Amino acid sequence: MGRLNARKIYYKFNNRTLEYERVFLSGKERLLVILRNLCFGIFSGIIMFLIFILFFKSPMEMSLKKENKLIKIHYQMLSKELDHMHNALEDMQLRDEKLYRAIFNADSIPMAIRKAGFGGSNRYDHLKGISNAELIIETTKKIDILKKQLYVQSNSMDELIALGKDMENKLRCIPAIQPVSNKELKRMASGYGMRIDPFYHIPEFHKGMDFSADIGTEIYATGDGTVIYADRKQGYGNCVIIDHGYDFKTLYGHIDKYKIKTGQKVKRGEVIALVGNTGKSKAPHLHYEVIHKGNHVNPANYYYQDLTPEEYDRMIEIAETSGHVMD
Repeated sequence: MGRLNARKIYYKFNNRTLEYERVFLSGKERLLVILRNLCFGIFSGIIMFLIFILFFKSPMEMSLKKENKLIKIHYQMLSKELDHMHNALEDMQLRDEKLYRAIFNADSIPMAIRKAGFGGSNRYDHLKGISNAELIIETTKKIDILKKQLYVQSNSMDELIALGKDMENKLRCIPAIQPVSNKELKRMASGYGMRIDPFYHIPEFHKGMDFSADIGTEIYATGDGTVIYADRKQGYGNCVIIDHGYDFKTLYGHIDKYKIKTGQKVKRGEVIALVGNTGKSKAPHLHYEVIHKGNHVNPANYYYQDLTPEEYDRMIEIAETSGHVMD
C-alpha cells in the first residue's frame, strides 16, 4: 500500500485490472496511522533532544560552567593570599613575643591562646553540599583562624601601645643605679647567690648584694617609688623597703639612720638613709635586694644607668668571686 503525502490520499495497485485504485480508510485505520505518526514524531524528538543535551550546551549552562570555573580560581587565589597573610601574622607574633614584650617587660601570651582553634566538628557542615565544597571549607577555616589570631594580636598591640605610653614613667621607677656611690667598685662585699653564712657557717642563699661602706655613707633610692616600710626588720636591722610599682620593690638593710619616713614618695638618686651595722651584720655595710613580682632577682641586672659595659662586667666578676658575706 503506497502513500501520497501531498493530499494524504492512499491508493492500492490492483493486479487484476493493472490499475491503482483509491483506498478509503476506515476510522480505526485512520486512528492507527495518526498514532503511528505521532509515536514516530515523539521518538524522533526524544532522540534529537538527547543528542542536543549530550553534545551541545545551552547558553545558560555554558555561562554557569564558566562562572563556577571563575569562582574556583578565585578561591584558589584567595587561599594563597590567606597563606601569605598568615605567614606575615606569624612573623608579627614572633616579633611581638621575642622583641616588643621583652622591651616592655610584658607577660608572654601563651601559644595556646595565640593559636587556639575552633570547637565543634559540624561547624562547616552547611558548606558540604555546595560545589567545590572542600576548597571553600578549607578557605573558610583559614579565614576564621586568621580572624581569631588577628583579634588576639590586636589586643596585644593595644596593650603594648599602652605600655609604651607609660614607658617613660616606668623607666623612672625601675631600679637602675647602685644604692651607694661605687664607681670604682671597691665597696663590693658579696653578690647574689649561694654563699657561706658568716654566723652559722653553712651554705645559704644570699638574696641580695652587700656593699661595704663606712657608717654614715649615703644610701640612694635606686628608682622612683613610695616608701612602704621604714623600721626594724628581723635579720636586717634598720630597714627600708620602697615600692616602685610595675611589680618592683627594693630593700635596704642594716642602715644606721633614716632620711625618709613610711608613705613618703622618693625619686631615683634621693638619699633615703645612711649605711650602718644594725641587725645580723659582721661589719658596716648595706645589704640591697631587688624583688620583682614577689621573687628575689639579681640586683646586678639593674645597674644599667650607673655603669659602662666594662664597669658592669667588672662588677659581675667581683660579685661572683667575692665570698665575704657580711650578713
